Amino acid sequence: MAVTRAATTPTPVLTRALNPPRPARVRLEPGRPGFPIEVDGETVDALRESWLVEDRWWTDEPLRRRYWELLGARGRNMVVFHDLTAGARAGAGAWFVQAP
Repeated sequence: MAVTRAATTPTPVLTRALNPPRPARVRLEPGRPGFPIEVDGETVDALRESWLVEDRWWTDEPLRRRYWELLGARGRNMVVFHDLTAGARAGAGAWFVQAP
């Protein structure tokens, strides 16, 4: 006895970025250029870590960002980054927050 299966249409796979970065208003410490002291109106209580990411340098759109992991005054962990890529691409030179 042969078993037949009904033809089915493949289910489309929907993809989206999880936790995409969003633009942020960042105030910097006057004597320390590039050091965030306020993010979206929330004072930064502590700097946990800072790191530089350089990637895709071999492409036409390299990625260069300085990240900070911060602790806000309300106890909120924040990760912000400054896009250090020079050029006309969208977001170049801007600040972004990556919510945990």
